[in-house]
Amino acid sequence: MTDEAFQKTAIDSVKKFADAATLREQECKEFAGALAYVAGEYHQTEAFEKLKNRLEDLDRQHKLHGNRLFYLATPPEIYPIIIEQLDKAGLAKNPNENSWTRIIIEKPYGRDLASAKKLNQTVLNAFSERQVYRIDHYLGKDTVQNLMVLRFGNGIFEPLWNRNYVDHVQITAGETLGVEQRAAFYETAGATRDMIQSHVLQLTSLVAMEPPAAFDATAVRNEKIKVLQSIRPFTPESIESDIVRGQYGRGSSPGDSSLVAAYRDEPGVAKNSITETFVAAKVQIDNWRWAGVPFYLRSGKRLPSRVTEIAIQFRRAPHLVFRGQDLSSNALVLNVQPDEGISISFNAKLPGQEMKLKTVTMDFSYQVAFGGGERSAYATLINDCMRGDATLFDRADGVEAAWALVDPILNYFQSNQPKFPNYAAGTWGPHEADELLESDGRHWRNS
Repeated sequence: MTDEAFQKTAIDSVKKFADAATLREQECKEFAGALAYVAGEYHQTEAFEKLKNRLEDLDRQHKLHGNRLFYLATPPEIYPIIIEQLDKAGLAKNPNENSWTRIIIEKPYGRDLASAKKLNQTVLNAFSERQVYRIDHYLGKDTVQNLMVLRFGNGIFEPLWNRNYVDHVQITAGETLGVEQRAAFYETAGATRDMIQSHVLQLTSLVAMEPPAAFDATAVRNEKIKVLQSIRPFTPESIESDIVRGQYGRGSSPGDSSLVAAYRDEPGVAKNSITETFVAAKVQIDNWRWAGVPFYLRSGKRLPSRVTEIAIQFRRAPHLVFRGQDLSSNALVLNVQPDEGISISFNAKLPGQEMKLKTVTMDFSYQVAFGGGERSAYATLINDCMRGDATLFDRADGVEAAWALVDPILNYFQSNQPKFPNYAAGTWGPHEADELLESDGRHWRNS
């Protein structure tokens, strides 16, 4: 493409996806005027020399002072090639002492512990750790960030945030969609690699972390990795009892009575595929704060609703004064998507002469409280990267710690063939996932 053709594509995309109420066409055109397009093959050294020369021209033209942010939103197998070529062309270093150079790397960051370590080595041969931003868009959502504010910015929650008051924690990341057009990727990934290793374990570490000394990248990420290192490692025996995997068969889609295809019938999926589209796990964190408190994690495709939520389920009152009443325990629920907000449930008396109780909720909605549309998580994270704030990004040791937890699960899946499909599209996964909690006297929160 020419620069002009690329600029037109950008303007058309903004018009298509931006909120019409906030779109300002003149500003959009002015911004697009700063966009440039450079074509080249990943493996060609001369392409990166061409890129370097163009960047230097743009530096002079726009007075950018040498600041550069490279964003690797390419197929993962291309990451090492691009990183090595950037280094070879001298683009991995700051152009001058007053400038910065940073790189954003999309997930999946490796496909197991060995490949993640190898990629980290490649990256850190070219860039320093402070230049590297491993992005997970879940961490850019307001509710995820508000989890830390809720805990550490208020005096009423943190004292209850431990094994003395919390019965268990549930983290759900559910999708109503199937594999769609991502079969080529998903067949090599599955729900464990795609969601558990990254998004769900990131949320787990934020829920369970100790208060950081300060709200900065080093302190927050130090506490997050302590959680990952405290999670009890999985053995073949514990995987057998504490992990459930599933693959959706034919079923329905929410709001649509027509049948949807089974995973194995999706275009690009092998007819005998053993790729899991659902995972549920019971996780134990062996430290003073959380010993004995199970964390139940699940993620799946073709579920009844699109929801990502963190539910802190508190212990029941130690003495039931109101006998004969069916009282539920209190829950604090953080809705990450689609409706960002926080709700807390408690028991209250119904109007009337009799002492009848009912569970009610108090809801906080971001949109109602603060107005406006939801800001893109990517916008938040890219802005953080340009400001040099790595708090919401993963570190090399954090990535490796997550893979160290997941690797035994993936190895077990590979050597033990499941009977798939084992849940119908439009349901909450295989019945074994319900039994995972029911055997402990608990139940999933299904919205």
